[in-house]
Amino acid sequence: MRRDVIPGVLGEPCPGGSSSHREAIRRRRLVTVVAIDGPAGAGKSTVARAVAGALGYVYLDTGAMYRALALTALEEGVDLHDDERLESLASSLDIDARAGRTLLNSVDVTDAIRAPEVSRAASEVSRHAGVRRVMVAKQREVGKESDVVMEGRDIGATVAPESPAKIYLTASLEERSLRRLGQRGGGNGEQLARMKESLSARDRADALRAESPLVRADGAHVIDSTGKKADEIVAEIVAVVKAALDASR
Repeated sequence: MRRDVIPGVLGEPCPGGSSSHREAIRRRRLVTVVAIDGPAGAGKSTVARAVAGALGYVYLDTGAMYRALALTALEEGVDLHDDERLESLASSLDIDARAGRTLLNSVDVTDAIRAPEVSRAASEVSRHAGVRRVMVAKQREVGKESDVVMEGRDIGATVAPESPAKIYLTASLEERSLRRLGQRGGGNGEQLARMKESLSARDRADALRAESPLVRADGAHVIDSTGKKADEIVAEIVAVVKAALDASR
């Protein structure tokens, strides 16, 4: 069966080189990486999971990887400001955040990493340059093994910058805040105001981070999910990916 491959993504051969090198590359399995980036609360996880299902690709929640590290750091009493220790810890962990579940050293921590204290710690550990370098390397390994939809904040710009299948998913601060409150059972006007402040602070921290900041990757297809249903967004992204595949033929 013929496989469609987007040119320029992880694992694709470069032009030129010796004949033996080209032959070896031709035998190597090529993969497609779909990058979905955007700020917190934009709906990336829900949409990325559905896109992966529609395309028959692996789904990778890169944010869950940082949460798994944060959970371990909290459990082991690691200083969340210790870049060197956190980098070493990240390197030592076996994290599998595919298929909608998160396994940490073969233990399912999908629910544990969603605790509020873990979320706060994940925001802190993800700022460290050493940690991000380790995680990016782990994510690229997944990208070499499978057709994959990755969602995060630096996929298109850092993890898979050569992929033409790049999406930047955003939404208004109001809508993102309401979604986050909805995930926690709802809230009143005061809680909504606090959530807006929290997300605004997170946006600033992500954008100003020295290593792998949140940016709109070059060539990314921008989708504003404000007021849209998930299935509308999924259909739009699938169309973008298929157009990229068709263009590569």
